[in-house]
Amino acid sequence: MKFAATHDIAAPRATVWEALLSEAVLEECLPGCRELSGTAEEGFEATVVQKIGPVKATFKSHVSLSEMEAPSALTLSGEGKGGAAGFAKGSARVTLEEIAEGTRLAYDVDVEIGGKLAQLGSRMIHGVAHKLSDQFFTRFKEVVEGPEEAEDPAAEESAEAPKGKGWLGRMMTRKAEAE
Repeated sequence: MKFAATHDIAAPRATVWEALLSEAVLEECLPGCRELSGTAEEGFEATVVQKIGPVKATFKSHVSLSEMEAPSALTLSGEGKGGAAGFAKGSARVTLEEIAEGTRLAYDVDVEIGGKLAQLGSRMIHGVAHKLSDQFFTRFKEVVEGPEEAEDPAAEESAEAPKGKGWLGRMMTRKAEAE
């Protein structure tokens, strides 16, 4: 099954690109993720728990990044094995385009499933696959953009204010605190 969507993210394209390669960001955004480790260069290993209709399974997954054209496009490919529940594998071509408001992230997904999951029916599986992809990219947008900025001008001038907002700001703050 195939589907596509876009999300506009209020952040520079370079920031969005770095977040796509970040283990911490991917772990926070992946629905049902219990554990994620690895690197963008070597790939990521993940443990994901999902309930799809009456089937609940723990998937052991491997995700790799390929066809990287920094900072404008990459392909995420993965396969998850859920034991008796079956398997899911697929890929997503992700492109990043600079827009006036920040970055437009577009993705084209192709997913294949097998085992008990395949018996649930293509309509249900298509709906769940679309929902999980949308959850991932919606959460990704929230993480990269960070919380809404304070509307109180005095709060912006506070010495306690974070050095930046969103994922990049948190990473800079953590680095500064460690020094």
